[in-house]
Amino acid sequence: MATYSLNINGKSLPVDVAPDTPLLWVLRDELNLVGTKYGCGVAQCGACTVHIDGEPVRSCVRPIRSVAGRRVTTIEGLAAGGVDHPVQVAWTRLSVPQCGYCQAGQLMSAAALLAQIPQPSDADIDGAMSGNLCRCGTYVRIRAAVHEAARIAAGERPR
Repeated sequence: MATYSLNINGKSLPVDVAPDTPLLWVLRDELNLVGTKYGCGVAQCGACTVHIDGEPVRSCVRPIRSVAGRRVTTIEGLAAGGVDHPVQVAWTRLSVPQCGYCQAGQLMSAAALLAQIPQPSDADIDGAMSGNLCRCGTYVRIRAAVHEAARIAAGERPR
């Protein structure tokens, strides 16, 4: 066991865990941040996506020792200052989720894409979201919501 000081959603939080403990389990079991979901455990489905220093990563395979001193943002921290992120607004407006299980990871990947490419093409969206699986098949609504979020972030009128 080792003690790590983590920066999670802008807060410094100490945890005492084994160095190879996956970040996902620290978030869920130690910090009670359960919005990030376990899907496959092998970084293939994207349900566990969080941001580390602004980059989307799969938390199910990221050992906690590699996260110390870095900035981690979970779905709980996506809304800055209590204001929903544009992807959260778009997801709600377009009724994207069906079962909703994969959506935290989808939202985190979409937010990271928009931070890098504010007005993404369909190809940009498909590429960035390809690592996030949705068993309900809401991919058409997800793509539409990413475009809607880009318009919201740019201050345009929603469609």
